[in-house]
This record gives sequence, structure tokens and C-alpha cells, in this order.
Amino acid sequence: MSMKQSRDGSAKPTQPDLAELGSANGDREAASLSALYDLKLDVGIELGRTRMTVQEVLALGRGSVIQLDRMVGEPVDVYVGDRRFAEGEVVVIGEQFGVRITRITGPQTTEIVES
Repeated sequence: MSMKQSRDGSAKPTQPDLAELGSANGDREAASLSALYDLKLDVGIELGRTRMTVQEVLALGRGSVIQLDRMVGEPVDVYVGDRRFAEGEVVVIGEQFGVRITRITGPQTTEIVES
């Protein structure tokens, strides 16, 4: 902080130019954000969950069916890292599955954007 000398000879602090500080800080934030664009994150899709005993897990084999806690047509959860990021619906693209994002969720699963 700079000081300005008053008429009586005492030094008084001057106010910084916040507009100048804001534009420099904004440029730095944009540069910092652009450095993250190439960062790869794990994205996971959760169709549903269930609880099974160890005995039930060991009994699983080819053709076994595991009943999940979701109903047909309910949205699936999309996770980025370990955080729930969105909800979506399962779609078929050629011979592969995909997920169409239908709602972006916030940190506490509050809705931010809906399409």
C-alpha cells in the first residue's frame, strides 16, 4: 500500500486502484483456468446399487442377474471423480451405449441447469 503525505506532514495510506487489480486478477484466473482444459478426469455412470452378502457375490456367474435399486426409465447418475455431477438417460449410439445429460447437479445435489 502506498502512503500519501498530508499538509501537516503525517503520512496517510492511499486507497489502491481496485479496478486495475481486478483486470489483472481476471487475466490470471483465465490463464489458470485454461491450464486445466487438457486435464483428464474419470467420469463414471451409476445405473443403480444393491447390497449383497459375500456368499451371494461368490455365487455370481455368467448369466447371473443383479437387481438394482432403480426403476426402468429413472435417470442414471453421472460422476466426475467422486462427485455427482449430473443425471442422464441411457441412449444407444450405433452398437454402443451412451448417456444423454438431462440435468446438471451442484455440490449438494441441487439443480443448477436443466435441459
